Amino acid sequence: MQFTQETPSQVNVVRAYSRSELRIGETRVRTSCIVTADRLITDWTPRSIEVLTPEHLEQLLELEPQIVLLGTGFHQRFPAAGIRSLLAERGVGLEAMDLGAACRTFNILVQEERRVAAALFFE
Repeated sequence: MQFTQETPSQVNVVRAYSRSELRIGETRVRTSCIVTADRLITDWTPRSIEVLTPEHLEQLLELEPQIVLLGTGFHQRFPAAGIRSLLAERGVGLEAMDLGAACRTFNILVQEERRVAAALFFE
């Protein structure tokens, strides 16, 4: 699916997504990633929600988000209790949704200038 939306310059938005690729700005991403309004991390190691551990979230939490969106592939899945607990302890909101919903929600929250980080998985 492709999106067209006016955005302030230098702000990351998801322009398109498919089962194998994201287009964030003009960058094509084919691996799990973390995206915020001003950062794109493509060397993030977990490949699916099933292997996500609290340790994987440290890189994401360094970005100081208020809300974390988990895009869990093309089906909504929920993270392990340890993931939910860690974010709750740090006062960070968590929403798990399929990849398309996470991309759309991320774009809306970025436009509202919210401190949001999306962890996006294809699997």
